[in-house]
Amino acid sequence: MTIGILGGTFDPIHFGHLRPAVELLQDLALSEVRFVPSNVPPHRDATCATGQQRLRMVSAAVAGEPGLSVDDRELCRPGPSYMVETLRSLRQDLGQTPLCMIVGVDAFMGLPTWHCWRELITLAHIIVMRRPGKIASYSGELSELMQTHQIDRPDKLHQRESGWILCSDVTQLEISATQIRALVAQGKSIRYLVPDAVAEMIATEKIFAH
Repeated sequence: MTIGILGGTFDPIHFGHLRPAVELLQDLALSEVRFVPSNVPPHRDATCATGQQRLRMVSAAVAGEPGLSVDDRELCRPGPSYMVETLRSLRQDLGQTPLCMIVGVDAFMGLPTWHCWRELITLAHIIVMRRPGKIASYSGELSELMQTHQIDRPDKLHQRESGWILCSDVTQLEISATQIRALVAQGKSIRYLVPDAVAEMIATEKIFAH
């Protein structure tokens, strides 16, 4: 088993989150990708939907999709949702199972601002999602991290529990949660931006309507 961990506010979850997750699941031969909704995001404003609403939207989005699941451990933990604490918790639960923390290029570029960021690579591999043909340049501490830990063979992810960084091309859809919330507030359709089950939940419960 090799498990991908994809954190975020998911306020709401949309196809821009889901499509890359499915691609990584297949392309990297992951056994599972877990969506981990944050409770108190340390690097952005408070969420608009409640934690339970976001959890139920993610659950509805991944229902019936083999290999995609949701993990509520950050919502059950008080205080800022630091990924290092989530990975420590997962490591306690899963022992030496290979874990892959999945982040976008922008988030990866900001990694040195994360809480206990140097510990992350000791707890999990890091998968950096990038747009096909787009090569990012790194400097300083990130450059050193890449030189020491970067690989280009996905099969190596399955051979140890943590320690590698892999850049993987994924389809990046130009969809944002901010855009979706604005459309809902304006009474406009969000069809084809989110799964139907999520759109129905947002409409029925009037999430983001004010």
